Amino acid sequence: MGAPRLLVVKVGSSTLVDGGGALDRAFIRSLCDQVAALVARGTRVVVVSSGAAAAGRDVLGFADRPGDIATLQACAAAGQANLTQAYADVLAERGIPCGQVLLTRRDVMDRDGFLNARSTLGRLLELGAVPVVNENDTVSTAEFAFGDNDMLGALVAALVGADLYVICSDVEGLYTANPQDDPGAELIGRVSEVTHELMSVAGGAGTTFGTGGMASKLRAARAMLAAGIPMVVCRGRRDRVLEQIVSGEAVGTRFEAPAGSPHEGGRKLWIGLAEVPRGTITLDDGAARAVLENGASILPVGVVSTTGGYAAGDVVNVRSPEGDVIGRGVARYSSEDMARVRGIKLDVIARFLGEDRAQPAVHRDDLLVF
Repeated sequence: MGAPRLLVVKVGSSTLVDGGGALDRAFIRSLCDQVAALVARGTRVVVVSSGAAAAGRDVLGFADRPGDIATLQACAAAGQANLTQAYADVLAERGIPCGQVLLTRRDVMDRDGFLNARSTLGRLLELGAVPVVNENDTVSTAEFAFGDNDMLGALVAALVGADLYVICSDVEGLYTANPQDDPGAELIGRVSEVTHELMSVAGGAGTTFGTGGMASKLRAARAMLAAGIPMVVCRGRRDRVLEQIVSGEAVGTRFEAPAGSPHEGGRKLWIGLAEVPRGTITLDDGAARAVLENGASILPVGVVSTTGGYAAGDVVNVRSPEGDVIGRGVARYSSEDMARVRGIKLDVIARFLGEDRAQPAVHRDDLLVF
């Protein structure tokens, strides 16, 4: 396993700030030292950095995380400049330029926006810069937000065609149980498939400074497995952790599909990572197995319920009977029509609604399976 040509590293808020909630500039210096060392060896690096809102809390004098969106966005606005400047100052000392890139789903939800973002990131890398990417929290709304930077990092990794995606967290990796509750919990070194059992181990957000927990990292891992991009979850404050991972050392939990496994291309990744889902369809056991094991289209007969208001052509989440999001795809029925045809076979739909209405609920060509 050679060193990656292109690495995307995501750093969470809980790793970036100290115990008092201020930016830990000593840690940022250590991280940038590692980035500079990797760049010197020929690895291009993109940093996806949380921490703007957490840094802004310190700037604006908030002891605790605000509970309303307007104040959180104000904190992000106040903190983003400090955050980017902290990276830029240290990288400049090492002769490396830094470019700030702020994204929301709105920016990449159409194909042109997706390609433009990819072009900008690619050009920054060609010019020898380290892009520092964050969600544009100041203008993001719930509808267009990524939700957490684990998924934003996955999108960026897909955008630039990364060879490796590393999530620097405040935990060593994925455990067999919550190590805070179970002293016998063991670190899982490698994962080739994110199962319902693994999802059930994951909890919610771990600290007051971040929005992501292990569940969000597993969702990102599903997307990266589908894209064929290895992903590592590790403790970000481990000494020289990026250099260890790039050198092939066993650090944290590595998510990687078996050699030779098929992976998805650009359009499906755009559907699954960039598009805003407008609703949800839930499948029965048989349909969920057909999707997960065979990559099959979703037929109306396998849909047990639908929620949300969406039109034909909108993107929807696809859930298993247990409630896990197992994919995302383009619905061929509106939410009203989906409610009418769910649980019905295609030949019955054709008989009563016409041949042109008898089609998959989601065709496999328009479906990214996580």
